[in-house]
Amino acid sequence: MLLGVDAEDEPAQTGARRALQSLPAERAKVVTCRRRAGPHPKVAKLCELYPHATHDCLAITDADVWVPPDLLAQTVPFLAQPGVGLVNCFYRQAGAASLPMRWLSLTINADFWTQVLQSNSLKPQDFALGAVMLTRRAELEALGGFASYLDYLADDYQLGHRITRLGRRIELSPVVVECRSEPLGWGGVWSHQLRQARTIRACQPLPYFFSILGNVTLWGLLWLLTSPGGVALTGVTLAQTIRILTALQNERRLDPERTGPSHAWMLPVKDLLQVSVWAGAFLGNTVLWRGERFRLRPGGKLEPLAVPSTGASASASSGTKRWRSA
Repeated sequence: MLLGVDAEDEPAQTGARRALQSLPAERAKVVTCRRRAGPHPKVAKLCELYPHATHDCLAITDADVWVPPDLLAQTVPFLAQPGVGLVNCFYRQAGAASLPMRWLSLTINADFWTQVLQSNSLKPQDFALGAVMLTRRAELEALGGFASYLDYLADDYQLGHRITRLGRRIELSPVVVECRSEPLGWGGVWSHQLRQARTIRACQPLPYFFSILGNVTLWGLLWLLTSPGGVALTGVTLAQTIRILTALQNERRLDPERTGPSHAWMLPVKDLLQVSVWAGAFLGNTVLWRGERFRLRPGGKLEPLAVPSTGASASASSGTKRWRSA
């Protein structure tokens, strides 16, 4: 087990060493990452962790991801199947205590994973889900190692896409992991959603452009505005009922132990907010990520820009930095 921490982030180092103190030194290590090989902080850490790896099977996780104790037992067998080059897991968003975080959790827990399955029903999966990814040393070195996609924002997309170009396929594990990121306000959730949208647009512009066709609330509202009357009202009511019940059922399937209010009324609101996110993906090419601003080049390449100097941005930067290194 290798944990990468920033050189200047002492709290993260202390916590990481405390977490690993019960394990033998040859099985676990905290690696202080002192240099920044490129603009992507996670991939830069992976570049420094890789020389310390001693096994052929590599499991890569984000810093804010919780996994069940049997993760490897459930996922490694998929990697042993002929032709499989990468295994990843579905993930759910935790911490939906506030309305902004509820919007984020609905986007992921109720809609995102079903969109992945719909895409997989049309063509083989050629991208990875970045929360947890398992691959082998042979595949990684065949594509040039972590450094080969150090300049790209969507590290999961790049790793999965490049492995499929080697003629290997991606498998989905039934294990669901959980993202436990720090709580965000409306501004933070909006920035997160816009960054994700612009990333997907840069990687898959045509599919993302046509993804707006699946927005039931938008087209229902346009139907009512252009053809008001009983038929339209009945049709929209039926479509919205199916939309809400299906989304809530999908959410419960991903997180069967979830309790608390469903916030079903937020689903139409979320759909309309997503229209703005979708439009924003095509109306700009800059992203704010972990307190740093980048220009997103065609294909998803990152070009660092000036770091924001406002107090709010500085606060966001220090907050995200804790999670980056945890």
